[in-house]
Amino acid sequence: MREWAAKHRWESILIVVLAATIVVNVSLSPFYLGFGNFVNLFWLSIEKIIVVIVMTFVIINGEIDLSVASVMGFSAAVMATLYEGGEMAFVLAILIGIVAGALAGLLQGLVITRFGLPSLVVTLAGLIGFRGAARVLLEDRSVGDFPEWFERIGQQTLFGPFPVALVLFFVGLALAWIILERSAFGRKVYVIGNSADVARFSGIEVDSVKVRLFVASGTVAGLAGVLFAARVGAVQGTLGETYELDIITMVLLGGVSIFGGSGSMLGVVLALFTVLNIRNGLGLANIDGITQTGVIGLLLIGSVLVPNLARRYRLRRPAPEAMAHGPP
Repeated sequence: MREWAAKHRWESILIVVLAATIVVNVSLSPFYLGFGNFVNLFWLSIEKIIVVIVMTFVIINGEIDLSVASVMGFSAAVMATLYEGGEMAFVLAILIGIVAGALAGLLQGLVITRFGLPSLVVTLAGLIGFRGAARVLLEDRSVGDFPEWFERIGQQTLFGPFPVALVLFFVGLALAWIILERSAFGRKVYVIGNSADVARFSGIEVDSVKVRLFVASGTVAGLAGVLFAARVGAVQGTLGETYELDIITMVLLGGVSIFGGSGSMLGVVLALFTVLNIRNGLGLANIDGITQTGVIGLLLIGSVLVPNLARRYRLRRPAPEAMAHGPP
């Protein structure tokens, strides 16, 4: 156990923080430990945690995608607009909406790799652009009245108490862990995140990997937007607004370096549990949504600041051998 804690120091800290959060939440409400509350904990944030899976790959690769929440809204808006006219089969509208998300990711990936622009700048433009496109498509309207079978996907359970989206999350999480930890593609993601130049000298097609990751990010964001529409039964231009804050916080709090090249799916899952429980606890304490967002923002700052301060301390600290020999 000690060896595991020493090897997974950040994950060990997250376990302690998560345990403390659960203790506080139990004191806030006797209903917190109910199984239904745990299912709702995931259900009400399912779109975020689905996107967290692919965001983990993007950030380990040394990039970032700030546009995911806007792409969610854009994909859902495309689907709703096509369906609203009544001239297109709803299944086809869903597929086109998800493809729109994939194309958004492809566009951003190509701009980043072909022009050498920072993903922070490109996806920030995407955040604004795709959100604007969603608002143009829907204006101030709320489009709903979807087929009953579609709303059942988002609002009813599939296996026992588990909704379809939650089952998709667990399946996606298992696949992501296998790809990241046990596949050649996962190793390429880490190598590129550590040094793109070294990866190129090693024969890795760096641009191809990056573009594929952004396409995956856009596709998953598009799927999440469709699932969000199924859960709430309507689509507005503001769908998923500010979700990128929680998504990125979960990844960075999980120990994934903002500079790329390091991190684990285990840490991200622990961070995911932690953020969801913190939000749940703040809700139980009747703290408003704006304050909750502020708390998550502080978590984001801490998840970037603390690891970097620890890294600087380790670099400045003299090696044990040097301390043993003393000054020259």
